[in-house]
Amino acid sequence: MLLGAVLVLLLLGGAGPASAHAALRGTDPADAAVLKSAPRDITLTFTESVGLLDDSFRVFDPDNRRVRTGEPQHAAGRSDTARVTLPAELGEGTFTVAWRVVSADSHPVSGAFTFSVGKPSPTTAAVNPGPAQDPATAGLYDIARYAAYLAAALFIGTAAFVLVCRPPDTAPLRKPLVAGWWTLVASTVVLLVLRAPYEAGTGPATALDPSALARTLTGRPGLLLVARLALLATAAVLLVRARRRPLSRVTLASAAALAVGLALTWAAAEHASAGIQVPLAITSSVLHLLAMAVWLGGLTALLTLLHRTVLPASVVTRFSRVAFTAVTVLVVTGVYQSWRGLGSWTTLTGTTYGRLLLLKLAAVTLLLTAASYSRRWTARPAAAAVGERVPEMAGGPPLPDPAPDPAPELEPELEPDVSSARGLRRSVLAEVAVGVVVLVITTVLTGTVPGRAEAEAAQSGPSATGIAVASVTMVPFDLGTPGAQGKVQVTLDPGRVGDNSVEAVVFGPDGGLSTVPELRISFTLPSQKIGPLDTKVTDKGGYWATDAFNLPLPGTWTMKVTVRVSEVDQVSETREVRIER
Repeated sequence: MLLGAVLVLLLLGGAGPASAHAALRGTDPADAAVLKSAPRDITLTFTESVGLLDDSFRVFDPDNRRVRTGEPQHAAGRSDTARVTLPAELGEGTFTVAWRVVSADSHPVSGAFTFSVGKPSPTTAAVNPGPAQDPATAGLYDIARYAAYLAAALFIGTAAFVLVCRPPDTAPLRKPLVAGWWTLVASTVVLLVLRAPYEAGTGPATALDPSALARTLTGRPGLLLVARLALLATAAVLLVRARRRPLSRVTLASAAALAVGLALTWAAAEHASAGIQVPLAITSSVLHLLAMAVWLGGLTALLTLLHRTVLPASVVTRFSRVAFTAVTVLVVTGVYQSWRGLGSWTTLTGTTYGRLLLLKLAAVTLLLTAASYSRRWTARPAAAAVGERVPEMAGGPPLPDPAPDPAPELEPELEPDVSSARGLRRSVLAEVAVGVVVLVITTVLTGTVPGRAEAEAAQSGPSATGIAVASVTMVPFDLGTPGAQGKVQVTLDPGRVGDNSVEAVVFGPDGGLSTVPELRISFTLPSQKIGPLDTKVTDKGGYWATDAFNLPLPGTWTMKVTVRVSEVDQVSETREVRIER
């Protein structure tokens, strides 16, 4: 079951690019902007707080040489910004900015954009968001995250089952309890070691660098992982003492405090730690995680005991009540967290986060269906529900309640007991199986951009990944005569339906800027028989541009560029340009 769940996690997690939770609102200078003078600094604004790395900004000049910059810092004390100062003598031309930060919920975010000083220029620097997620590091990190969730459910849920339901024989539960503790410790250590390469986008081997671990221990995610290890050490001591002494209120209170502390190490490092209503969100996240652990881990403990020993009806009844409470908490906190993550109904189907949430809702529905069957079995006669054998009577029914035909009632006395126990085991097994799937989807959700943040970023302009949304197209031309070759770089910003700015730069055969007497650019949408629409670009002194050109519909447009290099020599070239809504 664990192997299958991990495979599902890898399939879901590998279905698209790595997601993070801080979306880029805007940049200053703006993407593809042409400035009269060099800016003194670069500022990025995000939808939530971000952490900075030593290499958060890399700025490249038109010749692809790295520009010396200051230390990355937040702007004016605002944690949702990132700023870096530039040298006084920056020069002219097109500059490329690659950036990488860590969102408040511990996931790295990267992107890139360009801006020009004076006028645009040819640049050999590729617009690259920096090091992408290393597949090996990302895969190991995601597996460790899932293992940690699963181990937390097993450890906390089994312990809660022992403390609250009080089964007479707890020996069969020692192995799952110990396995959960060790798995949680091991996965936490892996997360701690891989934290630095995960943030930097490098391979697992870089985790061996002592400075990498030291850097991790100075950040909030690293400190929370260390706190989790300390809480697990305390829990181990408490478990050893509990085996030697009878349970007391102090033991129960200590166990509850440890469980809340462990849940906080997740809540304070993920979705709940950023965005709106953070205190309420963290409280809801803690309750959600604990309810999940008590239910799923308790189901595993119940299934283990049903297979290993005869279980008193009182134990099943207590767990049934605890499970009902846990389900109620899961529903209430789940509704709140869904509203907080989505923000609107449109993001439920229009974002990856919303679609995953629908998938989780379907899985939870199946889980509740299986739980209802389990509850029906526990509602049957106590002895029959849990597999206790009822001694057969030697004679007929008691005298006060005579029955006309006692024989048919005596023969099946033992059979309902066996079938009921078998039915309870099957329904609980189904609950555990579907619960693991829900846990997988939950883990994937914690690595996906919330619909609210994605919608906010889309309204602000740049995409959630931070990659420049402007459309840049290179159009080579050749008139067939010496010196009459070159290319035109056409920038369409933002490259979407509606008003766009158009900028065009002509480069000669040597790669340098070239001056031409006339340049015309038009767009046609053949599928809708629209166009040609003339952009009406004008000479701005070294480049051609217009600030207002409207593209009314999305689709694949045909861009026609006509370059006249003399009174009689001109050439037209076409390229397809995709315009999004």
